[in-house]
This record gives sequence, C-alpha cells and structure tokens, in this order.
Amino acid sequence: MMEELHDVQLTEIKPLLTGQNGGNLQDFDCQEHDVETTHGVLHVTMRGVAKGNRPTILTYHDIGLNHKSCFNSLFNYEDMQEVTQHFSVVHVDAPGQQENAPVFPAGYQYPTMDQLAEILPSVLTQLQVKSVIGIGVGAGAYILTKLALNEPSLVEGLVLINIDPCAKGWMDWAASKLSGWTSNLVDTIMGHHFSTDELTENKEIVQTYRLHISQDIPLDNLAMFFNSYDSRTELQMERPVPGLNETIATTPRCPALLVVGDTSPAVDAVVECNSRMNPTKTSLLKMADCGGLPQVVQPGKLAEAFKYFVQGMGYIPHVVINHLSSQSVPTAGMTRLVRSRTHSASSVGSTDGVRSCSTAGALPEGANCTSPGQTAVHIEMTA
Repeated sequence: MMEELHDVQLTEIKPLLTGQNGGNLQDFDCQEHDVETTHGVLHVTMRGVAKGNRPTILTYHDIGLNHKSCFNSLFNYEDMQEVTQHFSVVHVDAPGQQENAPVFPAGYQYPTMDQLAEILPSVLTQLQVKSVIGIGVGAGAYILTKLALNEPSLVEGLVLINIDPCAKGWMDWAASKLSGWTSNLVDTIMGHHFSTDELTENKEIVQTYRLHISQDIPLDNLAMFFNSYDSRTELQMERPVPGLNETIATTPRCPALLVVGDTSPAVDAVVECNSRMNPTKTSLLKMADCGGLPQVVQPGKLAEAFKYFVQGMGYIPHVVINHLSSQSVPTAGMTRLVRSRTHSASSVGSTDGVRSCSTAGALPEGANCTSPGQTAVHIEMTA
C-alpha cells in the first residue's frame, strides 16, 4: 500500500479544566496528520518544529486513552514547556483511538503490537523525524520499547510509564481480580489504570476517565486496541551482565527512565522490566503516594524528572527550576533534586525514588507526589 501524508487541520491545545498554570500555557502550532501505513491510517499530531539535530519527543498513549487524555496534563504544565521549547513533539494516536475516529469497517484486521511498532519508522520518515526520545504509557510504553529494540539508532532515550514487558499472564489476571471491576470492557480498562483504592477514593478523576473511555472512543475500536495489547507477546529482553552475556544480551541501548506510582496496578510489571534493562543506563522512579496515572495526577513531578533525564543526555545545558527563582542545576549534576521552598522535607526523602542509577547520574531522589497547596487534580483532555 502506498503510504501518504494528509494534512487535516491546525488546532490549539486547551485544557478541559483550567489548572493553576492555565495562564502560563504557551501557544503551540499543532499540525494533525493522517498517515497511510501498511496497517491502516495512523493519526499523529506535531507540536513545534525540529530544533537542529535534536531528537523529537515521541509519545504513545495507553489503552482507553488518546494522546490528549493521556498527555495534555503533562505537556501543558509550565515546567514541561520549558523542556519542549527545545524539541519538536510528535503525539501518536493508535489506530481508531483519536478524537472523532470513524468506526472501523467490517472485516478490518487491527494491527498487532509488533505491527504497531513496525509502522512507526516509515511514519517518522514521512514527518522528517530522524531520531526520537520516546514517552510511552502502558501499551504505548510497550510499543516504544519494541521500536527501540527493532531500530536502536532511531531511539535516543525512553521514558516508560507503567510498562509491562510480559505477555498477558498472572499479573493481568491478578489486577483484574483485585479491582473487582470485570463486568465489561470499560470496567476492565479502569482496573488497568487504577488501583482498588483509587477506584473507591479518587471519585472525581475515576468518573472523568470512565466517561472518557466509554464515550469518547468508539467501543468497537477500543476493543480492537485492547485485544491487540491483551494478545501481546513477551518483550525479548535480557539484562547484560559484564563478563557473562554483555555481547549477546538484548535490551534497549539507549538511556531509559522507568516510572510507576507506588499504588499503581503496574508496580510489579515495572519492577520486572527494570530487572531486564541495562542497569548502567536505566533508572526506576517510583513515585510515592501516586497511582496509575502519574502523568495526569502529578505532572509537575514527572516534568521535573524528565528535565533531569534530557539534561543527562546532554541536550539542555542547564535546568532552571521556576519555583527556585534563578537557581539551576549544572549539566554534570543529574544528582539531586533541589528542594523547593514550597515542598516539605518528606517530599524529597523517599528511599523508593530510584532503584538503579544511570551513568548520567541520579534522578530526583524521592518522588513523593504531594506537596502543600497541591490538592486538586487538573485533568486536560480536549482541544
């Protein structure tokens, strides 16, 4: 099939609920494209323009979400915009998951997870993207890891939230049983995103996402994406051990940051993935008092971690922390989190913050997701 690029429209990202940083949102030119691939049309959104030889930030969302409901809260956060001004951004929507997506025709064969990864290089080529730093959540994290394994020269870095490297197995079964929400597809996906405590205690965000999952994506399309993820194969990765298997072990070659909330249903899966990664290039950030959607519930903490991550890759000469006036952290020092005057000491002291450290240095030590004056969750989904 001939692969073509079609311009759709220009849009401006606006929040569904105005957050405390709403007045600081920058205007980004967003170009939406429908890209023909060998496995159907892929909807992508580009923000900004390529910055010299720097990689493009490439995002991929989880099941039940699209790029807006998964990433708007993070990318519209002021500290994250300090980073993205240095990069172009490409958001990918899995086939049929974007806003106002048409229902697939009868007989449509949805791509496998492997195929979703395989079509990305040609899509990026059409967009004139030469290399990427991937940010993926759940199913999207799996796809981007597969891309890094298939095309190591294309992927310069990975931020993997709630990644599960295993084929569907006991962890998925246990999560669905613990959630108690197994009556239908929407409930099953809710149990994928939220812990039992979140389902009962965080009623506002749970209700918002339940409505989004049930109303904003055609359920037939959603079922196909879910079944594709549910049928995934195990990622063939093995931790390299010096002097033993370092020349033959298969694992992403690029720096990687694994992220999970400490009450997320994905904790065990992320820890398992960490055990298969190169410990000299991988960090595990376990965010305290945080559940299954850290990029939505705590975008500020995740944006700060991402700043240090790209700084460690050498793309930003220094990181300015807005709430610390003119203080900055030198490039060589991805070694500590500067304490904010507005954060309590407990918010930087968790021992769960980093399980392994990359050669670039340690990520913010301790990732407690609460701080004085930050009690509301601002959910941003729509343009």
